[in-house]
Amino acid sequence: MRRASPSRDALTPQEAHIARLAAEGQTNPDIGARLFISPRTVEYHLHKVCTKLGVGSRKELRETVAGVAASAPSRR
Repeated sequence: MRRASPSRDALTPQEAHIARLAAEGQTNPDIGARLFISPRTVEYHLHKVCTKLGVGSRKELRETVAGVAASAPSRR
């Protein structure tokens, strides 16, 4: 049996950025316009993010992203 690499399940910088914007309540078209990508591409990345984080809704995504931000060390 093969084990998944931990880095394979880590969010890419673009996925993390899209996840943060979605957690802030922005829509796929808004995120796409901001990042110069199509709303369909945003949907693709959010699907990957939700799979990697094990969440099924934007509400769960918001709670997960908030939890990660709260546990991250502050930059000073």
